Order: sequence, then structure tokens, then C-alpha cells
Amino acid sequence: MSRFQVVSGKGGTGKTTVAAALALALATEGKRTLLVEVEGRQGIAQLFETETLPYEERKIAVASGGGEVFALAIDAERALLDYLQMFYKLGSAGRALKKLGAIDFATTIAPGVRDVLLTGKACEAVRRRTKQGTYAYDHVIMDAPPTGRITRFLNVNDEVAGLAKFGPIYNQAQAVMRVLKSPQTAVHLVTLLEEMPVQETADGVAELRAAELPVGSVIVNMVRPHLLDEQAVNSAAGDRRDEIARTLVAAGVNGANELVAPLLEQASDHAQRVGLEREQRTALSRLDLPTHELPLLSEGVDLAGLYQLSKELRKQGTGT
Repeated sequence: MSRFQVVSGKGGTGKTTVAAALALALATEGKRTLLVEVEGRQGIAQLFETETLPYEERKIAVASGGGEVFALAIDAERALLDYLQMFYKLGSAGRALKKLGAIDFATTIAPGVRDVLLTGKACEAVRRRTKQGTYAYDHVIMDAPPTGRITRFLNVNDEVAGLAKFGPIYNQAQAVMRVLKSPQTAVHLVTLLEEMPVQETADGVAELRAAELPVGSVIVNMVRPHLLDEQAVNSAAGDRRDEIARTLVAAGVNGANELVAPLLEQASDHAQRVGLEREQRTALSRLDLPTHELPLLSEGVDLAGLYQLSKELRKQGTGT
């Protein structure tokens, strides 16, 4: 079972919502999960209707069976200060560097440093053990950058390892890549049943596989229900519109003549959408990955909706 679950997806697909629901789904039967945010958007705090997350691990929810969900918003500057203290024992000198602007330079200008720090902090949580020798968290879930950046974000440690041949930076990069490229890790991609997100998902899977990063599953989010059965879809999409109109009139529907055109137009639009979604499902099937689907919540995503989605993920066995 993968202990480090990375969730990515094209912007607008709801990857943060899926990551949060996955954290709840995995925190069952007394398990502990850590939900990590790396983009500084405080999306997790908004979903769980809690105050802004600090740079510390904090419990934000209790899941089914008494499991606990903790959250952490990783800040690159604070992570760099931790790194300097851990490997160089700089202490107050590190804080002085921050005042001089060196920390800001390292995390915004120096190539790859920011991503190394963010992934490194998450992987540290994956490896961390208690005094009893058990893992501190059963699962760590990362709300990661979008699909277009995910491979570079995760693989940047490999690039750093290629530049530094020894010392703390080299050791840190190697330790991170051992986690990211191991069976402990699974990268899930969130998509919609639309052409652009599906194509970006396919491209992302290809890039991850080329970088030898472990792809987990595809999670199709915000799936709308089919309102018509297959026969009705075919009728609406075909040349039987006149026949349907005659049937409505024969049934004595009040105002049938006025209702026929808009009703048939809606049915035709629905049939067209079903056909396009069928095409996208076929495209996703070619990726040869486990695929899960989450329903569109008509009332929007609130805390109750998160628990509903987590229940659906547990039912489908996502992340296990």
C-alpha cells in the first residue's frame, strides 16, 4: 500500500477537494493521515472550514472509525530555515540570513531550491517514526502543483542530485528520491470528462512514466448523472425527433406543441454530452490505470460534501 499519495490535476478539476477527501478516506479505523499543502493557497483550510493553517502539523478533522486528519501548509522559507538548522546548525545565523533577504533569494531565484524544500519536508513526514518505532502517519497526502508542472516538481531532486555529488544537499536529494520513486509513493491525477483535462492527464501520465515516477490512478471528478437511459439517448441523438414529438402529442401532454422543441433540444444536448463523455472515458481507458469517479455535488463542496466524497473513495478502494 502506498503511504505517500500525491494528488495533481489540471486547474479547475478540483484536485484540492479530491486530496482532502482522500485524506479523510484513508484516515479510517483509527489511522492518522497528514494532508500537505505546498502552493500557499490555504485551500485546505477553506475546505475544512478552519482558520489559516500555520507552518505546523495541526489536527483538522476526525474521520470514520476515529481516524484523525492532520494538515500542514509547507512554507518554503521556513522549510529552508529548518534545513539550515538540521544540516548546518546555523540557528540564529539562519534567522539573520532571512533578515538580509538570502532566504527569499534562495527560494525564489535559485533554480529548483523551492521544490526541493517542499518535497523534502513532505517526504520527511512520510519517513518519520514515533519513539515506539511505528510511523507517525499511516498516510501522507500532498495537494501538489497542477499536472503541467508535477513531473518537474517531483523530479527536481534528481536534478539537484546530479549537480551536487556529495554533502548534505546530495544526501537530502537522494533520500527524497528514494521515497518518491519507491512503492511507498503513488501519484494520482484528477481530471474531468472533458477533452482538455483528459489530454493533459494523458500527457502527465506519459511524463511521469518517462521520469520513472510511480503513477497511481486517475480520479474523474464532478461526474454528472445520466438523466436518460441508453435508448432515450440514442433517440434524442438520432433522427427520431419527429416520432418523439408525435408521441408527446398523442399522450395528451398539455401545451405539447410548445414544449416539444425545448424538451427535445435539452434531450439532444444531453445526448451529445453523454457521447462526448463516452469518448473521454475511452481515452482514459487507454492509459491502463485504475480509474475512479466522484459525483458532481449539486450543492457545492462543503464539509459535509467532503465526507460524502471520502465515503465514495473508500467504497471504490482509492489509494489502497
